[in-house]
Amino acid sequence: MNANEQGLRQIGTRPPRPDGVDKVTGRARYGADYTLPGMVWGRVLRSPHAHARILGIDASAALALPGVLAVVTAEDFLAEPKGDVASGEAEIESGDLSRNVMAREKALYHGHAVAAVAATTPRIAAAALAAIRVDYEPLPAVLDLDAAMAPDAPLLHADMFTRGVDPEPRAASNVAAITTFQRGDLDAGFAAAEVVVEGTWCSPMAHQGYIEPQACLACVGPGGEVEVWCSTQGPFMVRASVALLLGLDVADVRVIPTEIGGGFGGKTTVYLEPLAVALSRKCGRPVKMQLSREEVFRATGPASATRAWVKIGARADGTITAMDARLEYDAGAFRGSPFIPGAMSIFACYDVPNQRAVALDVVTNKPKVAAYRAPGAPQAILASECALNELAARLGIDPIELRLLNAAREGSRTIYGAAFEAIGLVECLEQARRHPHYAAALQANQGRGVAAGFWFNAGLQSSAAVHLTENGKLLLEEGSPDIGGSRAAMALIAAETLGMPYASVKPAVVDTSGIGYTDLTGGSRTTYATGYAVIEACRDLIAKLCARAALEWGVDAARVGWRDGAACHPDAPGTTLDIVALTRLAARTGGPLSGYGSVNLKQVAPAFAVDIADVEVDPETGASRVVRFTAIQDAGRAIHPDFVEGQMQGGAAQGIGWALNEEYRFDARGVLENPGFLDYRMPVASDLPMIDTVIVEVPHPGHPLGVRGVGEAPICAPMAAVTSALNQAAGTSIRVLHLTPSRVLAAIGARG
Repeated sequence: MNANEQGLRQIGTRPPRPDGVDKVTGRARYGADYTLPGMVWGRVLRSPHAHARILGIDASAALALPGVLAVVTAEDFLAEPKGDVASGEAEIESGDLSRNVMAREKALYHGHAVAAVAATTPRIAAAALAAIRVDYEPLPAVLDLDAAMAPDAPLLHADMFTRGVDPEPRAASNVAAITTFQRGDLDAGFAAAEVVVEGTWCSPMAHQGYIEPQACLACVGPGGEVEVWCSTQGPFMVRASVALLLGLDVADVRVIPTEIGGGFGGKTTVYLEPLAVALSRKCGRPVKMQLSREEVFRATGPASATRAWVKIGARADGTITAMDARLEYDAGAFRGSPFIPGAMSIFACYDVPNQRAVALDVVTNKPKVAAYRAPGAPQAILASECALNELAARLGIDPIELRLLNAAREGSRTIYGAAFEAIGLVECLEQARRHPHYAAALQANQGRGVAAGFWFNAGLQSSAAVHLTENGKLLLEEGSPDIGGSRAAMALIAAETLGMPYASVKPAVVDTSGIGYTDLTGGSRTTYATGYAVIEACRDLIAKLCARAALEWGVDAARVGWRDGAACHPDAPGTTLDIVALTRLAARTGGPLSGYGSVNLKQVAPAFAVDIADVEVDPETGASRVVRFTAIQDAGRAIHPDFVEGQMQGGAAQGIGWALNEEYRFDARGVLENPGFLDYRMPVASDLPMIDTVIVEVPHPGHPLGVRGVGEAPICAPMAAVTSALNQAAGTSIRVLHLTPSRVLAAIGARG
């Protein structure tokens, strides 16, 4: 049922975004656009080794240079800070965060920060970096999963023992943790199977593809108060991390989020902000820092490289009897890959009684990974969905029919124990089955792949506030940085709840001192959780407006209703006081009118997507291209359909790029060979077809408007759909991404 059928007036419309004019005219201010009087420049010295012991750092020559004001090293940060790390979607422990921000005992990847300087000009800062002397003892680099897990592998962390195994290990390991999810009887499930498929699929480290490099400006005042302007998905995360690493009180740290030029999970942790604050504290001047494009690639967190083995058994009629998986995630230099959500999501689309997923978190001498849209899920789902397509081919069953036969529904229990409430996977599959794309004829050298995807959509903590101006307009304040149109969505939610025009709502993302605690923008939680907080704030305001109307009418406030933006007299039908009238009465009825809302949503809002991809392969060169793509997704409720479609198209584009174009390539020394967009080949518009979208709406029962969130699920299925389509087109069974022309051509040649 669409929004209009539900009697909604604002939800489901497509008004202009409130930040649109500033962005298209260049007035929007991003992280690198901020300056302060007396500002100086910060730069980072980075390790030339992928693995090396740091024996000593001599910064005396750098400090002697005119214009150099400060140098910081690991000694300026707490080695073992006490407290939790609000690190976002990719986990990291506090001590590891400290060592990732600044190398201490060892440099653990090429580009690892070992010192930072503040100087009056960027040129002097660069000269200071060259003057710092670091004494390294190079160590063997561990660069892939096999090398990391070898019995004689060099250890990255001598004190790291594998978690999640019984008995507890006595020897240190590069395997940080192992987790297992299981339900049912695997042996019985496979014994009942008449057809079994299995295989191993590998996906590479990949960049999130945000255009704006990380940047920040920090100022420490004479009383120790800290202000940070930065491009981030989580200002409260930045506040907590800065305070944690530098031993500050969070109340003394104010973080002002700037406009953000993309993040996709890559800006859910800190890199520069603690360095800038430490430098500012030392030199007494505001310090500005920004990464070059090369630094972004070498020293911030990509998505995990992953190896996934999957085994699926089924009866001849297509009933799946068992699903098994082993997932190995490359965490980079520190523990905390998204191995757990990968294991939880790999089979979430299917109601199969016997399932198991074992996942490993493995460290290597590469940058510590960060989140990337639905972190961990696309790599896992690549394997499970490709295996399902192979199973469908073996059984001679249509791949969508196979999925419908085994699809998760309301009441289906997941591998991690939760039971689904109302979900829209079946509806998405049915939309795919009857879509014209699925029935369209394929041309020569073309193949078609389908895949389903899943993400949890966590709620977590959010706050919002609303204030009426003297003329009845609404100022809306929230703490979630806008990376996908959330200001427009929040304004629509407020307008719908209050019954006022969208144009009368003025949304703003405010700093950490201006709103209650809010978890970061990520995991498709913003419209779900912050939108819920906006509803609560508006309901709080409505209660106060009704109380003001009751005071004016001399009636009991509990008897005053609210309809279409006005308080309704309980005894005089047709007598109302609208928002403008109540605002004019505010001074004599109690003063300014504001509402506040805070939520801590424990319930997830599961989202499902289904993709159809057509791929064409040139058999003479191995070159491939996606010629048609349809993305179908259950949004729960499409608050602003333009943004929902944009999220779906963006996720599809990123998944296509991950399959066909993108890969971090390291040489034998652990040096990244393609640290920039000229060599790291993200797809551009000319590489892609028009991506068709179908929005499905199965309202989430745990949200007043049925919202689920839409940012994560769109990237979960494209890799599998594209890989399956390419293999069908080429008559190959390639299971290692990315699908380079040389790799495809070699597979065609091996086919004979």
